[in-house]
Amino acid sequence: MAQTDHFIASDEIHPIDIVEAVAAHHDWDFDRLADDQIAMVVAGQWRSYSLTLAWSPREEVLRLICSFDMDPPSERLAEIYETINLANDQVWDGGFTFWAPQRLMVWRYGLVLAGEAVASAEQIDQMIGNALIACERFYPSFQLVGWGNSTPQAALDIALGEAYGRA
Repeated sequence: MAQTDHFIASDEIHPIDIVEAVAAHHDWDFDRLADDQIAMVVAGQWRSYSLTLAWSPREEVLRLICSFDMDPPSERLAEIYETINLANDQVWDGGFTFWAPQRLMVWRYGLVLAGEAVASAEQIDQMIGNALIACERFYPSFQLVGWGNSTPQAALDIALGEAYGRA
C-alpha cells in the first residue's frame, strides 16, 4: 500500500478501519469489539501476543496495547520492574509496564493523529510490527529475571539485538 500525499478528511476513514485492513492483509484473526476498538492475537516465536488497538477521538490518539501473560513470583517483582525500566531505556517507541492485578506484561504505544491527521496502513503496520519485535526481543529477559534468578542487567545482555548489515 503506497502512502498518499493528498489530504483525506478524518470523517472519510476511521483509524480502526485501517487497522482492520492491516490485520486482514496479514491474515490475523481479529474481532472488532466496537467502532473504536479492535482486538487480535498474533503468534510470535516465543508465544502468542494479544493486541488491542483503540481510537480516542477526544485525544486524537490511536492506542496500541500488546500483552502477554506473566505471573512472576512475588519475590521477583522488584527485579521485574528494574528489568522493565532498563528495557524501556533501549526502545524509542512505546514502552513496557506490568499490570500486576491482571498478571500481564504490556507494551503500550500511542500514535497521535492531531489536527485531523490520518494514519497510513504502513504506519499502523509498522506500529504493530514494532510492538511484536519489542515483545519478542525482551520476552527472554523477563523470563530469566522472573524464573531464572538472573539479574536484570545480565538478562538484558541476552536480549536479541537488532541486526545490522547482511549475512
